[in-house]
Amino acid sequence: MNNFLNVVLLQPQIPQNTGNIARTVAATGINLHIVQPIGFEITDKKLKRAGLDYWDKLSISIYSSTEHFFSTFQDEKNKIYVFFTTKGKKLYSDFDYTNFSQDIFLIFGREDAGIDEQILLANKENCARIPMLDNIRSLNLSNSVNIACYEVLRQRNFPNLLQNGNLDNL
Repeated sequence: MNNFLNVVLLQPQIPQNTGNIARTVAATGINLHIVQPIGFEITDKKLKRAGLDYWDKLSISIYSSTEHFFSTFQDEKNKIYVFFTTKGKKLYSDFDYTNFSQDIFLIFGREDAGIDEQILLANKENCARIPMLDNIRSLNLSNSVNIACYEVLRQRNFPNLLQNGNLDNL
């Protein structure tokens, strides 16, 4: 397990995105945090279909509000929040994720609105951007989460993950 790494979804709206993210975090041993309100039921069949049969392998926590989430971890000293936003000034790959004493929280906003700008302003040094063309509004949420997670894991040499495969039939 990669219990140092956490993905936080602030008010996700599209069940297929959350399902795809659930599959990624299950496959990599990452903790998933979902902040309500959300735009679907956790039992939504689209959510389950996207996550396939990995739901029993998830470490998932659900919070009633953004305030509830942040208050849960306010006393934790060794943590870093990285807020993923198209409004970020630093690239996601410019962050150093190799401090092994820190818990890392990769935070993503709603598909239709992103992260509240008050939160971004209060954390502007920890806002990360994934580069893309200037005439594109944003990347798909599940793709952004995958990019971010694998950058952290890459910087730490993919801890606890199988790094080589074998042919099954030869």
